[in-house]
Order: sequence, then C-alpha cells, then structure tokens
Amino acid sequence: MSAKPAQPDITLLLDMDGVIRDASLSPALSAESVETWLGRAWTDIAGEDCGDKVRRMVEDARSSGISAFRQINQRFPSGTEIPIEFTTMLLGDRTGMLAVGKNLQAVTELHSRLIAAQQTIERDYWRLREMETRYRLVFDAATEAVLIVSANDLRIVEANRAAVQALTGIDRDNADVTGREIIAEIAEVDRDAVREMLVRVRDRGKALSILVHLGRDARPWMVRGSLVSSERGQVFLVQFAPVTSAPRGEDREPTVLKTLIDRVPDGFVALDSAGVIRHANQAFLDLVQIGSKGSAIGESLGRWLSQPGADLAALLSHLQRYKTVRLFQTTIRGELGSETEVEISAVDGDDHNYVGVLIRNVSRRLTGGETDALRAALGPISKQLGRSSLRKLVKNTVGIVERHYVKEALELTKGNRTATAELLGLSRQSLYAKLARYGLDEKGSSSPDFVPDDDPED
Repeated sequence: MSAKPAQPDITLLLDMDGVIRDASLSPALSAESVETWLGRAWTDIAGEDCGDKVRRMVEDARSSGISAFRQINQRFPSGTEIPIEFTTMLLGDRTGMLAVGKNLQAVTELHSRLIAAQQTIERDYWRLREMETRYRLVFDAATEAVLIVSANDLRIVEANRAAVQALTGIDRDNADVTGREIIAEIAEVDRDAVREMLVRVRDRGKALSILVHLGRDARPWMVRGSLVSSERGQVFLVQFAPVTSAPRGEDREPTVLKTLIDRVPDGFVALDSAGVIRHANQAFLDLVQIGSKGSAIGESLGRWLSQPGADLAALLSHLQRYKTVRLFQTTIRGELGSETEVEISAVDGDDHNYVGVLIRNVSRRLTGGETDALRAALGPISKQLGRSSLRKLVKNTVGIVERHYVKEALELTKGNRTATAELLGLSRQSLYAKLARYGLDEKGSSSPDFVPDDDPED
C-alpha cells in the first residue's frame, strides 16, 4: 500500500491578476492564520524585497503555464518570516493560478551548517598547503646548495636551485638532476672522500665537513651531511657551501615603491615587450611556488601559464591592440604541481617597453546556479491542463514536489535515512514508504523517474 502524498506547506489559489482568492496551510504551519491574505495581491504580502520574484512567477505562469521555483522570505500575519520555495502554474480553464510552496527553514539551517563545515575543512586544507609551500619555498630559497640523497643507492631525490646550478653550472629545474648518483657529480679525486663521509654519517648521524670540487669548472665547495628519516626511508641531507663567493648587486628600485608592490596581495609582474619578467612581487612568487625573485626574473611569464606561449601571446596581442586588458582568464601552474585559476589585468607602459600585469587568484570564489530539473519534471503537468480536475493537478504536483525534496534531503545527508527523516520531519516508516513510492535509493538517485497520474479523472 503506497503512502499518501503530503500536502505542500502553503497552497495559494490566485486569480489571473495575482490576487489571493483562497489559501491553505499544512499542519506544520497550523499555528499561523492567513485569513487576512484573502482578497490581497500576492505581491503585497510578499513584501518589497520579494515582490519582483512574485511578479515574475505570476507572469511566467500566465505566459508559459508554469513558473520556475523561486525562494522568498514569506512574512506571516503573526510577524514570523519563513523561507518558502514557490512555483506557480496556470489552471486548465485559465480562470486562475495555483501557487505551491515548501518550507525551506530546515533545509536552510542544514545548508548553513554544511557551509560552515566546508569552510572549516577548506581552511585546514589551505593551512596544510601553506605549510608545505613554505617548506618548499625555504628549501628553494636557501643560498646554500642542498641535496636530498637516498641512503640506499646514493641517488639524488631532490635538489634546490642553488644545488642544481652548482652541479650543472646553469639555472635549471630540479628534474634535471633528480635520479642522478651524487658520487658521479663529484670530481673523481674527491669521490672516495665523499663515500667515507657518507659512511660516517650513516654510522654516527653526522660527520665533519670536507672540501670537494663540483661542476665542469671544478669549483671548490665545503660539503657536510646528516641523516634524516622520511617516508621513503632514510635519506642524506647534503649541504654545499662555496669556498668563495662574489657579492651580488643590490636592487636599486625606490624603496617605498618596491615595498608597496611587494605587499600587494595579488601577484604583480613587470614584463618587457617579449613577455620576459623584469620584476615580480612576493604574491606572484607564492602563486608559481618559487622562493626567490632571482628564479623568476629573466623567465617568460608563459612558463607558468596553462598554455605556455598561447596564453602569453594572446595577452600581449590584446595589449598591443587595446593598451589594457581586464579579466583575462587562465591557469597558473606552480613549480610544485599546483594549478590555480587566475584573472589577469594588464596595462601597456607609455614607452611600450614594459607591461604591468596584475594576477588575481580566483580559484576559491564561490559559484552558484539554479537547476531546472524540477521544472522539467513538472512539465507533464501542463499537458494535463483541461483534461484533469484541479484536485488531480494538485495531487500530481504535490507528488513531484515531494519527491524533489525527499531526494534533496537524501543528498544533503549523504543517504543517512535517520537524518533524512529528521530533516523532513517524518518518521522512519513514513520515509521508507516515500522512498518505495518514488523509487529512490539511499543515495538519492532513482531508477525510473516519478511519472504523475495523467488519467483525466480518478
């Protein structure tokens, strides 16, 4: 025996001008009295904030037979304000309209709790990611050459930029040295001494620094090592310090301007006419996950765009034509594998030699949209207009709307039937009956769609 469909929380009978001729409430709202609504326009009782939504539903019902679902905060004569989702449909003889509403108060509260939980999870995720990024930035920003070497086979697991440059003589990616055997990178005359040092590190945990020669030029470096445990097992942390180093020139940009640009929360880079970076702030370095300006300056911005070359070429082409670019959508790919959706705004300098580019992270923006699945489900109701009685129309409409909210509640609770029953204000037995009636499984999906009764009469 199938369960009897529950009536909507609010049912309004309107004339063609949107004036309320009759109104009924479900037992859940029995404490409210709506007698004062009769004879008044629906827009008047909906209030100024929701009047436009009501007018749109009435106009949609008059023109197409049924309106989209819209949520309004309905104020009752008692002063209580409840979020209600309404849909409006034209009666078959075009003598009026029927507005059916569902109380969303419980769904709204649960939705708020879900959003709060989601934001907490997101904050934890970004905190962990920030910690990992800081570690990577510190690792790459270290002026000392640092290698992480497997203790089993002495192959390089990771290397910072200083180490890559020390080993290869040029500024390359970490991947260019990963997997190489560290002994092969040492001058032949120093290899035995390095092996002995690593054996002492394995046995005692540390050893004295030794002098070795690296690279094609056999430059002298002091090397020391330590033993560290990791997920991959034990590894050597090998640090190289140059015996001699030339002082580097200081940046001569105006101090105030440099400080302001570096503190801008969005990424900023100055490019030359070919798209090569000449200045970058800290926010940009965080986006592309590198630790120092020196690693970014001299590189093409296209290196980190989702389509290297194509995106940069399109950006420079727009700048050459229009002088400014706003809301240019693309993706930044960081050195550590992250992908961040960004919007780019850019301006061409007066001398056409430099381009200022502002890069904003938009990956955490909240997006939303309305679905028309329920409206599509209610489509067959329009075909019954003129063939079925008002009671039949209301019964079928209620069944479709009820199925929609049962399915939505199942999705919100991830199939937990006890929580679903509490959310809908039903007993477990009533919920099971409705699940059986509408063919819904515990995950909120369904096999055949619910089809309203299209017989002309009972």
